[in-house]
Amino acid sequence: MKMRYLALLPLLAAALLQPLAQAQAPVFVISPPPQSTIKFSVKASVAIAGTFDKWDATLTFASPDVTTGVLDIKIQAASVNTGSGMKDGKLKGKDFFDAEHDPLITYKSTKIVQTGPNTFDVPGTFTIRGVSKPETLTLTVSGVGTGTGTIKGTMAFDRKDYGMNSGIPFIKIADRVEVDIDLMGKRISGPPLTLKK
Repeated sequence: MKMRYLALLPLLAAALLQPLAQAQAPVFVISPPPQSTIKFSVKASVAIAGTFDKWDATLTFASPDVTTGVLDIKIQAASVNTGSGMKDGKLKGKDFFDAEHDPLITYKSTKIVQTGPNTFDVPGTFTIRGVSKPETLTLTVSGVGTGTGTIKGTMAFDRKDYGMNSGIPFIKIADRVEVDIDLMGKRISGPPLTLKK
């Protein structure tokens, strides 16, 4: 009987220590829209630029080491807003986002690489229309070490790589799409991140 209890001790210790280990990682909350924004633009004979009104973003860390972070963004494709009902309808349709069949546009980072005191390259998997490809966000972070700040980033992709080969009648559209994110982040618990100077 005593041996059975002894065998359980490591399991009990692991169960008790696990919450303590998790508490050592910083926990961040990303402000939802309108405090944070995700925008896009495409060069065209008639300007095409817009924002997404509905999305969710999380930034999680396994430890204070910034390279353990994971940025996960889920955008409701049908929430596209260009200020034009005609353009929105076309973008939601099967030639572009195909929001009815693939309602989510997602980006999930695979690693975070610090490139300067407050700049980062964030490679990840970008999925739109059900097509997933590697893309990289380039981020600049303000308020480093204060617990509150902004994460501004850009990413560019070729729409034809994701099956968006059509155009819009009477409008000439470039293939390159630029995405801009501007996220407000706040550390709500845990230690500050450890960054290279």
